[in-house]
Amino acid sequence: MIITIDGPAAAGKGTLSSYLAKEYKLAYFDTGMVYRAVGLQMVLTAQDLSDVSQAEKIAKQLTFQQMMELSRHPDFRSDIGGHSASVVSSYPGVRQALLAMQQNFEHNPVYEDGTPARGVVYDGRDTGTVICPQADIKFFVTASPEVRAKRRYKEYVDKGIQTTYDKVLEDVIARDKRDSSRATAPMKPAEDAILVDTSFLNIDEVKSKVIPLIEAKLKNQ
Repeated sequence: MIITIDGPAAAGKGTLSSYLAKEYKLAYFDTGMVYRAVGLQMVLTAQDLSDVSQAEKIAKQLTFQQMMELSRHPDFRSDIGGHSASVVSSYPGVRQALLAMQQNFEHNPVYEDGTPARGVVYDGRDTGTVICPQADIKFFVTASPEVRAKRRYKEYVDKGIQTTYDKVLEDVIARDKRDSSRATAPMKPAEDAILVDTSFLNIDEVKSKVIPLIEAKLKNQ
């Protein structure tokens, strides 16, 4: 079974994706990691994020092992990692270099320990439209910019990251604009995606909406 979950930052995609992967014993592929890895590698090596050719070079050389190693860096999930990922993901050459890696995972999904899985939950921004348009079921998870900024700001505070709510909201709005207006694979719901607005829902309420839909799909397979 292939499930795609797309949507903007801090909408709750990661929490839902992780839960569904465990619930249905599927592999979990956070596709945003590949862009964070390229972006963070550029930051750590003092490369200019506007240097398209350098971003493409790093993307072409990126391996799964390097990506996982970079994911353990403290800035990987910070606003630095998020911003750099959003910038480099707008470059067509970077997206092309990383697309095959993401698409091939559908045919050879594995758990974190490398053992084969019987399916995958994709978590990203264009997984239902570009990476796996033939997925069994697709969700587009969203929430208002203000709600998402509050969630992300709380995450940063809990991690001891110095920032302000206004700065986080500004970054959220700017990132939404970049992600939705880029020429290649803009962030948008797939035509057959199910919209889930989490602005006023907790994770248990989100689960109560999503699980019945997946169960119905499984019964009809």
